[in-house]
Amino acid sequence: MRDTLNAFLHPDLEPIVSGNGPLSGLNLVVKDNIAVQDWPLSAASKILDGYISPYDATVIKKLRAAGVTLSGKTNLDEFAMGSSTENSAYGVTKNPWNTELVAGGSSGGSAAAVAAGLCDVALGSDTGGSIRQPAAFCGVTGFKPTYGSVSRYGLIALAPSYDVIGPIARTAAEVEKVFAVIAGQDPLDQTTIDYTYEPTAVDFAKLRVGLPTDLWRLDIDPEVKEANQRFVDWLKAKGATVVDVTLPTAPQALNAYCIILPAETSANLARFDGIRFQKKAVTEPETLLDRYRRTKALFGAEVKRRILIGTYALSVGHYDAYYQLAVTIQGQVIREFEDAFQSVDVIINPTTPTPAFKIGEKANDPVAMYQCDLLTVPADLGLVPAISLPVGFTKSGLPIGGQITAAQTKDNLVLALAKAFQAETDFHTKKPSGDFHG
Repeated sequence: MRDTLNAFLHPDLEPIVSGNGPLSGLNLVVKDNIAVQDWPLSAASKILDGYISPYDATVIKKLRAAGVTLSGKTNLDEFAMGSSTENSAYGVTKNPWNTELVAGGSSGGSAAAVAAGLCDVALGSDTGGSIRQPAAFCGVTGFKPTYGSVSRYGLIALAPSYDVIGPIARTAAEVEKVFAVIAGQDPLDQTTIDYTYEPTAVDFAKLRVGLPTDLWRLDIDPEVKEANQRFVDWLKAKGATVVDVTLPTAPQALNAYCIILPAETSANLARFDGIRFQKKAVTEPETLLDRYRRTKALFGAEVKRRILIGTYALSVGHYDAYYQLAVTIQGQVIREFEDAFQSVDVIINPTTPTPAFKIGEKANDPVAMYQCDLLTVPADLGLVPAISLPVGFTKSGLPIGGQITAAQTKDNLVLALAKAFQAETDFHTKKPSGDFHG
């Protein structure tokens, strides 16, 4: 089953069974850009082939203390750069609903593993939609917490300004249990905030729901839009007030993201120089430049593309025209979210413009691939919590995701609303057939 989907890396790992705790017995898998002591840490890249982590990420320490069973590392786009898990050096992860389709990315292995019933919960990381987009494609629930509410210590950095670790599970209730354990300030990560998770309940009579017209009017598949409209109709029937809101800069968020992320990536990946993080010393004589060349050649095409874009955007003569402008756009996105949440409690829109697409369909068109994150990136630039949950299916039986966003630190409201919807609907209970033959 694992081989069919290619959801897992390092298949020979022995599960790590922790002691008693609030999550005792929970079977959890970990995206392979998060450090687990004495386990491989490859980020799905040949450049880290054979590297063994000498320590646990903070989230892993917390989960061990809570009693989880760690049962494997999951596949991803190399260094979390991608929206389909096609960029993994170890092959694409297939969608359990139809193995001719992508599982999404970059946390595609985590989402596919949950959807296929290979684990209870998976950890992913979200920088531009990497938890929510594959969750939508695979028909599961994926949560991107408020930036800084979860420690990034032990997460291989992609873009530290946005990177967040979060859980993927079949239900929002399971997601909440894991998030409550991993959330909190960490002295090893200075970007973390003083945060303690406290669950809440939804008062629908007082709930104000915003529909961002600037996102709903984008090119969205009709079946995706229709399923999300039914989600909105459910909210109205429950007594919530639904109004239009404006996020005029949100459609530009992807453009800004595609500058800021490569810029940070080009700096972060400089550490992979052939001297550190190697599984064994090179015995053949070589110059330092030769070692750099040999090592950097191990990066995949998408990683090289983003390094080049980032280096260019930060170069003399282009910094103001590209990087600084992108940072200005991000500031505007943050302000627009803050303004919107003065009048509404949550914002609802589709998670993705389309359902899952065929493997190879967008592989040679980077712009088309980046467009997959059009509806998820604004929440990352806005540093706000967002969840994707199943809200329907296409006529051909593919899952459709809807997204709930709230103000910073209002993670409990996002989760409470998702739990309330799932308590009265059954989209999250539907599972792939299990034969995984498409």
